[in-house]
Amino acid sequence: MDLKRYIRNVKDFPKEGIMFRDITTLLKDPAALKKTLDELYDLTKNLDITKVVGIESRGFIFGSMLAEKLNAGFIPIRKPGKLPAEIESQSYALEYGNDTIQIHKDAIKVGERVLLHDDLLATGGTALAAANLIEKLGGEVVQISFVIELSFLNGRDKLKMYDVKSLVDYKNEE
Repeated sequence: MDLKRYIRNVKDFPKEGIMFRDITTLLKDPAALKKTLDELYDLTKNLDITKVVGIESRGFIFGSMLAEKLNAGFIPIRKPGKLPAEIESQSYALEYGNDTIQIHKDAIKVGERVLLHDDLLATGGTALAAANLIEKLGGEVVQISFVIELSFLNGRDKLKMYDVKSLVDYKNEE
């Protein structure tokens, strides 16, 4: 099954010149949903993962399903102001400004083996910031997985110290 067939391309979203890769069309198809989860699980099933960290918000979808299949806990990384307990924050640069993500300070114990998951790898800034947060708490980032990679943006270069996996690669903007 070619998962790329189930990903909708939305031109000029969220702003002009951007080709948005929409996974909602993949999620609504039971066979494509199952295939995506099975492929992500196959990448990690032998890594002794103790926690899966998903990045807000689409990283929560497969991240939580993977946590269940791996018999691991699930931890959300969120935008500021969304987590109710004591947090650790990480700011990072975007191509058009800065952003910040947060995690609960008690989410990960020292030495836990962590799978970091998000739906899409673009420039790598968000994933690197998330990996930094995990490591600040003492976790070991064992793997970073994505459903989609926009390899023409070279986000993998920022993550070269990690084992990065993706299922669908867009080698150019179209």
